[in-house]
Amino acid sequence: MPAENLTRAEARERASVVSPQSYDVTLDLTTGPATFASRSVVRFTATPGASTFIDLIAPTVHEVTLNGRALDVADVVADSRIRLDDLAADNELVVVADAAYMNTGEGLHRFVDPVDDEVYLYSQFEVADSRRVFAVFEQPDLKATFTFTVTAPAHWVVVSNYPQVGEPQPVEGGVNRNGGADKGTATWRFETTPRMSSYITAVIAGPYHGEHGELTSSDGRTIPLGVYVRGSLAEHLDTDNILDITRAGFAFFEDKFGVPYPFAKYDQLFVPEFNAGAMENAGAVTFLESYVFRSKVPEATIERRAVTILHELAHMWFGDLVTMRWWDDLWLNESFAEYVSTLATAEATAWTSAWTTFSSLEKNWAYRQDQLPSTHPIVADMRDLEDVEVNFDGITYAKGASVLKQLVSWVGQDQFFAGVRAYFAKHAWGNTELRDLLTELETTSGRDLSSWSARWLEKAGVTLLRPEIEVDADGTITSFAVLQEVPDEHPVQRPHRLAIGGYDLDASTGRLARTLHLELDVDGPRTEVPQLVGQRRPALVLVNDDDLAYAKIRLDEQSLAAAIEHLGAFDDSLPRTLVWTAAWDATRDGETPARDFVDLVLGNILHETDSSVVLVLLRQLTTSLDLYVAPEHRQATAVAAADRLLELARSAESGSDTQLQLVKAFAARAETDAQLDAVAALLDGRELLDGLTIDTDLRWELLTSLVTGGRAGETDIAVQLSADATATGQRAAAAARAAVPTAEAKAAAWAAVVDGDDLPNAIQAATIAGFGRVHDRALLLPYVEPYFASLATVWADKTNEMAQNIVLGLYPTDLADHDAVDVLGATDAWLASQADAPPALRRLVAENRDGVRRALAAQETDRRKA
Repeated sequence: MPAENLTRAEARERASVVSPQSYDVTLDLTTGPATFASRSVVRFTATPGASTFIDLIAPTVHEVTLNGRALDVADVVADSRIRLDDLAADNELVVVADAAYMNTGEGLHRFVDPVDDEVYLYSQFEVADSRRVFAVFEQPDLKATFTFTVTAPAHWVVVSNYPQVGEPQPVEGGVNRNGGADKGTATWRFETTPRMSSYITAVIAGPYHGEHGELTSSDGRTIPLGVYVRGSLAEHLDTDNILDITRAGFAFFEDKFGVPYPFAKYDQLFVPEFNAGAMENAGAVTFLESYVFRSKVPEATIERRAVTILHELAHMWFGDLVTMRWWDDLWLNESFAEYVSTLATAEATAWTSAWTTFSSLEKNWAYRQDQLPSTHPIVADMRDLEDVEVNFDGITYAKGASVLKQLVSWVGQDQFFAGVRAYFAKHAWGNTELRDLLTELETTSGRDLSSWSARWLEKAGVTLLRPEIEVDADGTITSFAVLQEVPDEHPVQRPHRLAIGGYDLDASTGRLARTLHLELDVDGPRTEVPQLVGQRRPALVLVNDDDLAYAKIRLDEQSLAAAIEHLGAFDDSLPRTLVWTAAWDATRDGETPARDFVDLVLGNILHETDSSVVLVLLRQLTTSLDLYVAPEHRQATAVAAADRLLELARSAESGSDTQLQLVKAFAARAETDAQLDAVAALLDGRELLDGLTIDTDLRWELLTSLVTGGRAGETDIAVQLSADATATGQRAAAAARAAVPTAEAKAAAWAAVVDGDDLPNAIQAATIAGFGRVHDRALLLPYVEPYFASLATVWADKTNEMAQNIVLGLYPTDLADHDAVDVLGATDAWLASQADAPPALRRLVAENRDGVRRALAAQETDRRKA
């Protein structure tokens, strides 16, 4: 077993032996740039005479004292564990260590702002990285109280889960050896938290800029609110918008959950080089710094920030107040937060079409994940921490949320939230399993959910629904049925609560209006719908109108033709999105040629009103052009598509969101001389698109387009970096340098990412993205064999986040059909020869393989296009 792993069986055994009561954690962040001092005092009860272990990952452990008895550090400390023998009924453990700062976005991450050389720190502990900061029983069901004391440079701001006690106390003679300004040191002490899991504790420290507000909770308490960002980004912080969304979320969730906000304050901190979108630390949520907008971004990104704010706020109840017992129920945390945050966005914010975004973005993610060979039930089998690390996926988040949405439709929203309120009331501050929630929902809804759970939560796979419609000569429906097709690998017939919608063209308005709507239960391979017999057949039929069900759908031939002809005529964005999704899914499944989907997108994207849908369509367009179009047609199709994107950008509404997205999409695809000329003209101002501002981030995208096309190089990158000497500029420069179309540039990028250990996580990700940007795929051929040769070492030597970035980001998917290499064969050979490789690594490689398999199948379909 890997030195830092922990199995579920070990966690259960430890939970049967020990019960932690409190942690008193003292950190000194002034000792130097590589390590910090950590002292943990852990009080816990135990089975007398038993043995167990506590977790700690630290380069140096100075002292371990158990119940006043000094233990031999050399004897009891090994790998990530400290052995504890001969326990008493009541125990006090003291561990003194030097812990390491990280540059991987795990543990206590250290970042130096290139603008002012100030140091910024933040913690990221999920799944199991609080042990990189203090000694801890690192599993979610061993809750305890936490008291943090932190010594740091006196001019810093230090934030933890609970409010600080009084003012920071100056340290006489204290010296900061952690870089940045030395203005003396001080000590912060924080109030003791309620009982919580260690993975949601937090310490954030540095000269952060903070802005503040407050709100009144439903129980009358005043809740302080804080919003923080690095000083060099303070001018871009839109605190009023962030707090408006936060207040709306508080009101919505306190009403729906029936429990006042459970903690003492609520801070939101936007931190550098963050690996995820956000993290639900109790009372101190950390966010991806890109959510502070220094340049114009698509409305889709602004909406995504709002959903993320509400997602993390929902976790304060579901995840933090009540926590899963073990990571098998990770989905309960994430799916619930995903569902209720979308509901809150749609009902309590300006983004009233949030379910359209959910359908386009989240459900497409779920459908993709659910068709991989590694798909798993929503309730996953998390055997150990490595299983958990690769399971923050489309099943855990998006499929689970989709299924919850369907459950709400089935039992009723009022009954659902009545069950949720009972769940919180019964299990506050505790740990639960799935059965605990289902029990409350069964009570309030009167439905037996055991069968529903067995088929929806405990079985994998996604089904496909098709309408079967027969009409007479007058167009009257004589037979209507919904067919449910199940995949061979997961042959599970599921019950669906769904709506069938019918749409007809209104001759007076030219719009597609809904003329038929029927909600019903569908189950089994064939469900007859007698209610529709005798009615006139609509021009377009949707078997999952309102997107209630989690299922792929197909349109019958007449409906598909009507949709393609009148795609821009829908009054509502959701049915149009369902058509887009059906067309995309048929393309991915190799049922329809990729070039048809390319034509559909390029012919209709200007009709799309939802920013997130435009974003998704442009991503799908890229995948189609790069992977699904037959190789012999790829170049001509790609060049024509880029020309069309430029034409659409020039004709888009002045200053519109779609204009911006089309310009970015064109720049990413520009490769001919004429196209690169157009990019250069936009960059240097010789061509002006009305309403389009070439701001800093867009300037980087245009420059990187020219670099990829061989029109710009290191000198140009250096000039732009000197004008934007920020962390964002450094990431953009790293991506641009890796995109230089030379063998030397690719070799340097590969060496930095795979062989080196110096790159921070954000620079690593940017370099990987730039490495894969090529117009000549032959530049990537030398790296197929080294990729597979390096996998075992990468997985063993790098942290999980850094290793996953390499395994997924450098896989040679774009060479799937290249004559000079057999990517599929090379992948199969590695899988066959590495049967003993860690299961999590094998899973990622198998998922990569499936992308190649699907691409080759789609290309074959496209090849047969007339």
